[in-house]
Amino acid sequence: MDIQGRKLIKIATAGSVDDGKSTLIGRLLYDTNSLTTDKIEAIERSSKQRGYDYLDFSLATDGLVAEREQGITIDVAHIYFNTAKTNFIVADTPGHVEYTRNMVTGASTSQVAIILIDARKGVIEQTYRHFFIANLLRMSHVVVAINKMDLVNYEEDIFLKIKADFDGLVAKSSFSEEQITFIPVSALKGENIARQSEAMPWYVGNTLLDHLEVLEPQDLQESAVARFPVQYVIRPKTEAYHDFRGFSGKLYGNELQVGDRVAVLPSGNESTIKSIHFFEKEVKAAAPGASVVISLEDEVDCSRGDMIVKVGEEPKSEKILAATLCQVNSKVLQVGQKYILQHGVNRVLAKVDRIEAKVHADFSGEEDTTQLRLNDIGKVHFRLSKPIHYDSYQNNKSNGAFILIDEGSFDTVSVGFID
Repeated sequence: MDIQGRKLIKIATAGSVDDGKSTLIGRLLYDTNSLTTDKIEAIERSSKQRGYDYLDFSLATDGLVAEREQGITIDVAHIYFNTAKTNFIVADTPGHVEYTRNMVTGASTSQVAIILIDARKGVIEQTYRHFFIANLLRMSHVVVAINKMDLVNYEEDIFLKIKADFDGLVAKSSFSEEQITFIPVSALKGENIARQSEAMPWYVGNTLLDHLEVLEPQDLQESAVARFPVQYVIRPKTEAYHDFRGFSGKLYGNELQVGDRVAVLPSGNESTIKSIHFFEKEVKAAAPGASVVISLEDEVDCSRGDMIVKVGEEPKSEKILAATLCQVNSKVLQVGQKYILQHGVNRVLAKVDRIEAKVHADFSGEEDTTQLRLNDIGKVHFRLSKPIHYDSYQNNKSNGAFILIDEGSFDTVSVGFID
């Protein structure tokens, strides 16, 4: 939920060239009255100048000049629209292989993936890559929008053939918790986007927008143990809160309640949660995703970078790390190189101990390599200067991810997902 109490759903889109991804998003904006009058007029004017007898909704999203000229998505754009019940944030991510890094970073905070498939082309190599990244990021809900059904005469057999081919791709996945939903659409004509298509009476499911509307944030929330990384120590030293000492941060994984027995890492000192503050209110429990201030019964040593967890639910604490990396920088990653590894608010020195393999993002397997280049995905082992308190990304996304930073330039080199 957002601060107004409305549902908030974060979506990542992926599609190949000419699959109609920008048109789909533009259509969603138009059908939810999220486009301003001057934006609609600009789309109408530009569509007319290009000789189209329809509105080119892709013009609503392709913001860069290079994107408009080439008709492709290059950079990640965050687009906002809402309905009466729900606020949506769409991460419009590129589908090209050379922009794999953009898709990984753009989709990393999303809860739902929409993968577009051109009904004329069916499942192609790019579809494999998009689904692979959704798997890598452990996205539990995937919508497969089979677009341009108007160009194949809205034939059910074509939809069923593509669905069967994609089911074959799902069989290659090791992530069994994901839910796959198939929806036949025409973004250009508005079929099954916000209104039920009369041209496809054989489809009896929800429209795309209705499907997104019935999703509940709590159902999309990962199920994991509670992790509370401390960002700041609160010491008001006012008359009302003279002796108050609280720890602020964002809670991940699961809820924490007043009375819970907790441990502070790395010291391991134990205490009990005395109070939880959410803005000006004192609450009995904090839900995952909430930014709160926690106070403890005991005066334990706890500072920025420490982590509060429930006793008996402690994460791993080691100086050796195995992870899957996506290389997001043109600098080549090689064995023996040293980086700054940022995990949450903590930074430690990390040395590349071994590159186990480069992973093909089309489910075709792995190959031996001694280095990772821009957009490569690989399995890498590290040695750290001091332990970090981590979970596997599979078990806890927030505590299982990190970035690598170049020591000299401070550029982000890689994003990592701990095995």
